[in-house]
Amino acid sequence: MRLEGKAAIVTGAGSGFGAGIARAFAREGAQVLVADINEDGAKAVAAEVSGIARRCDVSNGADVAAMAKAAMDAFGRIDILVNNAGITHLPAPMEDVTEDDFDRVLAVNAKSVYLTARHIVPLMKKAGYGAILNVASTAGVSPRPNLNWYNASKGWMITATKAMAVELAPHGVRVNAINPVAGETPLLKSFMGKDTPEIRAKFLSTIPLGRFSTPEDMGNAALFLCSDEASMVTGVAMEVDGGRCI
Repeated sequence: MRLEGKAAIVTGAGSGFGAGIARAFAREGAQVLVADINEDGAKAVAAEVSGIARRCDVSNGADVAAMAKAAMDAFGRIDILVNNAGITHLPAPMEDVTEDDFDRVLAVNAKSVYLTARHIVPLMKKAGYGAILNVASTAGVSPRPNLNWYNASKGWMITATKAMAVELAPHGVRVNAINPVAGETPLLKSFMGKDTPEIRAKFLSTIPLGRFSTPEDMGNAALFLCSDEASMVTGVAMEVDGGRCI
């Protein structure tokens, strides 16, 4: 029960890594608001973890403000925020990615971190306590060709994590990131372009431990970084990647 008495928001928690994080938090005693643009997915995971579901487009300020209010109305506090929602563009030469795709990737992967900070950081400052976790990517450390602007968005996320950490530390708020390698999530096919045994084998050959990240891997890492066990850890971007970035 490492998160007993804590209230958490996890974005993009209707599937994949976010669902794994929500499950880990609930297992350890947290109350969880499961946010996702896919309302059905959010409701399914929320039912599983005895949490509450909220449809939220994290690139929309009004949606994020309503999400924060829903959490405060339900829990009376927000101790943990996980910025997990993310998207990618399909693999392509950088000059071939459309402006609309570029804008959407940066809105969901980068602007969302600004928006959640805008609406939730003041609440954490007032409480004098908080843990924020940004789900970045190995792509922000060791970019793959043809995922150019996705790579850049995750590099932005890592730098934002460090900037947030140093500014918020005097207020008792810790900010960390995790860098997963690709996993069995709805984004996997988008990363690879096509999902075939040959492409999977090629992708896996770049991961020394020889497997994809799982939602459980992300849940365990997030659980540590958002718990009081990590009370001296801030500004870290932890690679949970089977050795991909070595």
